[in-house]
Amino acid sequence: MPKEDTTISYVESGSLAEEAGIAEGDKLISVNGHVFHDILEYRYLVSEAEVELEVLKKNGDTEIITIENDYEDLGIDFRQELIKEAQSCRNKCIFCFIDQLPKGMRETVYFKDDDTRLSFLQGNYVTLTNLSDEEIGRLIKMRVSPINISVHTTNPQLRVAMLKNPNAAKIYNIMRRFAENDIYMNCQIVLCPGYNDKEELDRTIADMEALYPYVASCSVVPVGLTRYRDGLCPLTPFTPESSLDTIRQIEGYQKKFKRDFGKNLIYAADEFYINAGLPLPSACEYDGFPQIENGVGLISSMQEEFDEAIKLVVPGEYPRQVAIATGEIAGDFIRSLTDRLSEKCGGLSITVYPIKNTFFGGGVTVSGLVTAGDIIRTLEGEPKFDELIIPDCMLRDGEDIFLDNITLDELEERLGMPVTPTPNDGYIFIENILKTELSF
Repeated sequence: MPKEDTTISYVESGSLAEEAGIAEGDKLISVNGHVFHDILEYRYLVSEAEVELEVLKKNGDTEIITIENDYEDLGIDFRQELIKEAQSCRNKCIFCFIDQLPKGMRETVYFKDDDTRLSFLQGNYVTLTNLSDEEIGRLIKMRVSPINISVHTTNPQLRVAMLKNPNAAKIYNIMRRFAENDIYMNCQIVLCPGYNDKEELDRTIADMEALYPYVASCSVVPVGLTRYRDGLCPLTPFTPESSLDTIRQIEGYQKKFKRDFGKNLIYAADEFYINAGLPLPSACEYDGFPQIENGVGLISSMQEEFDEAIKLVVPGEYPRQVAIATGEIAGDFIRSLTDRLSEKCGGLSITVYPIKNTFFGGGVTVSGLVTAGDIIRTLEGEPKFDELIIPDCMLRDGEDIFLDNITLDELEERLGMPVTPTPNDGYIFIENILKTELSF
């Protein structure tokens, strides 16, 4: 029997599982004669052309069910995630953001995830320092691809010094092994001035270039520093000058990669451009936004969608008074969008509030780290609006709670107005402001 609870909680209508007679409450015992131990192993086993399932029915009978699989999902979810204990990080990274968090935040933010299974399933980035040779072989055998890797540097000695873990030196050997077995990788580099920038960044990019196309993309993001760094490794933030230098360095590689590979391959975070006072690249420069979950290209993606969506707005009267709360870094950009919308829509009043992050302090200006407390501090006492719109990245994924443990309902009660979380989508952004659907 599987160690995990493999009871089926949901069967999709019209799915292969439903057609085979599998129902909610049944328990999956084995796939093709193999007991599986986590969701990755399950996904691997059901990828065969013919899948034999041993199922314990709700009535206590055991059935063997064979499904001819056309390589689509079987259409079932399990009562548990089949990852009972996510692997926690064993590193002591000099730039670790979690080490810079104050007390009193929601409990989940203090967990340092470094689980390769979650990397594949949810897009998390992992350092690979947890993996044994046997576990690497298992990932290769199961064809787990792509894997999202926090590389930071390929210099073994420097990576050990930055991650404070002797296993960190193995990174490039592991990456080579993945590439040799056709496993694709998305990579990220948290850039720390005086450590892995400049010549060290050159080395890391060259090493990743050698693994193309299996290194499919790489983002370079500036180290995030809060005011809670007492006793931690001294680090300096990026200045406008050093941000500009970093952009120019990355742009040099982009020109080469565009010529050699037909894509930029490596992408600088939006913060670098804003800090340097430069316009963001156009959406086409992000090659389909492979690093958007890392916040790379968010503004350009939003701009592209907004430009298309505003064409669909029917001119007329929209008697609405709307407030928008956003991170400081995006304030001017959001205001440029709302000014254009207001010009087209009579009676529409939009006030943009770039929220100063007093909770974290330091140089934290991104929207995803804005707390409800700072929104309250900024808007309490301001005129009441018909609605407050916030980026949904301020909330925990799938839940209505902010980083400082204040819920969305509590925020609405404190401000006395409805609050609408909105994704980074130009169409939905306009629809929520106007409270009308755009017609295509």
